[in-house]
Amino acid sequence: MPLLLSKRNEHLVEWMDRPDCCRELLFNTYDQFGRINRLLSGWKKIYREYLKPIILQKEDGEIKILDIGCGGGDIIRYLNQLAVDDGHLVHFTGVDPDPRSFEFLKKSSWPSHITFRSASSAELVKEQLKFDVVISNHLMHHLTTRQLREVCRDAAALSDQLVLFSDIERSDIGYLSFSLIAPLLFRNSYIVKDGRISIRRSFRKNELQQELPGGWWVERRFPYRLLALNKREINEK
Repeated sequence: MPLLLSKRNEHLVEWMDRPDCCRELLFNTYDQFGRINRLLSGWKKIYREYLKPIILQKEDGEIKILDIGCGGGDIIRYLNQLAVDDGHLVHFTGVDPDPRSFEFLKKSSWPSHITFRSASSAELVKEQLKFDVVISNHLMHHLTTRQLREVCRDAAALSDQLVLFSDIERSDIGYLSFSLIAPLLFRNSYIVKDGRISIRRSFRKNELQQELPGGWWVERRFPYRLLALNKREINEK
């Protein structure tokens, strides 16, 4: 249990979430997300444990994965590369309600099986869209309790099989380690400033479990990570 960060501070606002933040620094942050997420977010293990078995159940090209709050698209790019390396074609869709994200994403070229939309999860639910798997990375700590429950309900409605939401777990050691190491690796972006705020806004395992709707459970991952899951067969009971 943290001593310095014993309570979640959800009232802090990350710089990249501010409508008047510096666009250059924001786009640099999107660029640098790929490095930090590959180092710390554990998506390669999540892919092997949860996504690859689902991919193997269907023919290539039939699997559809949605990333809610996709930001700069780095998680989709990484998961797509893992799938391609395994010889599989997966259709990815990324959505983010922030139009600046969509503006950044349009600067890069993407394969035809990867698409992005400037939209919210609620809009996709209204369109009655369905995906095999719904994921998010570092989304939950940005949200209020009400927003978190709404997005979780949207994700469960959009998923035919599985929802995976990965995020930071608040800890003193994680905060101090990040504060020491991140400034050496990341410059000219909001990574360091917002990383500290993100940790202070993030949940502990028991806190997150209490906030999630029924049918969800939380796993603790290394290093200082939480994985919130929801399976379709649980929803249907």
